[in-house]
Amino acid sequence: MSLEALNERVRTDLAYLAFGGASWVLPADHPEGHVYDVVIVGGGQSGLGIAFGLLRERVSNILVIDENPEGLEGPWETYARMRTLRTPKHLTSIDLGIPSLTFRSWWEAQFGPQGWESIDKIPRGDWMNYLRWYRSVLRLPVINEVKLKLVEPSEDGIHRLHIEGTGAPSDRLLARKVILATGIQGGGEWHVPSMIRDRLPTRLYAHTSEPIDFEALKGKKIAVLGGGASAFDNANYALSAGVAEVHVFVRRTELPRINPIRQMEGSGMIERFPTLTDAEKYAVMAHFFKHNQPPTNDTFERASSWPGFRLHLGAPWLDVEAAGDRAVVTAPQGRFAFDFLIVSTGLLTDPALRPELRLVERHIARWGDRYKAPEHLANPVLDAHPYLSPGFAFLSRDAEGEKKLHGLFAFNYSALISCGLSASALSGMKYAIPKIASAVADQLFLDDRDEILGRFFAYDEAEFVGEWPKKEASATESA
Repeated sequence: MSLEALNERVRTDLAYLAFGGASWVLPADHPEGHVYDVVIVGGGQSGLGIAFGLLRERVSNILVIDENPEGLEGPWETYARMRTLRTPKHLTSIDLGIPSLTFRSWWEAQFGPQGWESIDKIPRGDWMNYLRWYRSVLRLPVINEVKLKLVEPSEDGIHRLHIEGTGAPSDRLLARKVILATGIQGGGEWHVPSMIRDRLPTRLYAHTSEPIDFEALKGKKIAVLGGGASAFDNANYALSAGVAEVHVFVRRTELPRINPIRQMEGSGMIERFPTLTDAEKYAVMAHFFKHNQPPTNDTFERASSWPGFRLHLGAPWLDVEAAGDRAVVTAPQGRFAFDFLIVSTGLLTDPALRPELRLVERHIARWGDRYKAPEHLANPVLDAHPYLSPGFAFLSRDAEGEKKLHGLFAFNYSALISCGLSASALSGMKYAIPKIASAVADQLFLDDRDEILGRFFAYDEAEFVGEWPKKEASATESA
């Protein structure tokens, strides 16, 4: 099968499901211009999947915006440096149960069934190509190079989205519902320890989420701080690019070996996580954070096979200082000088860190507001996460914020404690996207229930046109 044939198969499958029916949502008039029923912020895998989910709900007055150039949405060809995805290849996600929309169908259309059998995990670049195809074949309404600056709620229930960028059609958009499908960093910010941020010039370090000129680091000696999967992805990438030595420093005395996601994928926990109590949710995520995500075996083996690879366990950085053109790191094992540092210390999640939410973040309920964890589990990092509804909606910590937050949804890493891995891991999206699409559609319906019910009770269009006795029978009898 060719890609052209697969495209036709997708269209046929969707036609059989009556995809693309007329929207049922009542249009909203506004003196400032067109009002979208939903604006999705983020055109990566989550945003595209949600757009498809909403269209299946017959919510079609939607728009997806993304700050990146077309084809560079998400991390896959920007800062992601793993060779393959970490998830098993057989997991499905944004296809939403349509076989012809799966990655496997797209792959086999080009490389055949044997090509599928020959790969262990999905190559990172091919996953991005699949997302480009998915967007194209579904004709999703995405505009690129549009950055959201500010969400401004109004008294009439419409959110003004202040935007900028070369792709922006104006300086603002109007939306009834806003979904922040902004990925792993969209709920807070990438974390660089103050010891590094405050004491080193930026030419000597970069977070893993930033662009790094590996060409300029050829033949150099660098260090990576962190023991998670991303740290080893970057170590391997650097060594593959010609860096002479890469020293990975890990605070733990042993590398994490257990990947809780693998257990969650087969236990029902990812899809049923919202049914747990708050105490159970908190305990699960405290355990998840404790284990961290280990590197994949193939990434570790490739990195550690390089002559220039060094691993330092039980080696937290105690001090960092600049010494001419180098950064000097002090660890329990001694002092080390490097040409460059790569920081793989993850991120912090807190709505207060998001500039686009600055008008409403003080109203957003956090986990620390709703649940007091037992002392042995309590973690301020978890407590700062927003406390969301099962449908990913922001909830208010006070009466004043209820109206302002109505219509705002978070489908990013900040949903981790409330909704589990469903919005932050590929393995959960096939369960989570239908939930958020349904929750948004439910809210649109309930917002307009009075008019919708009024139209129902007033409906009087006759459908049945039969008569009895039949006219022809009556004429025969009279004769």
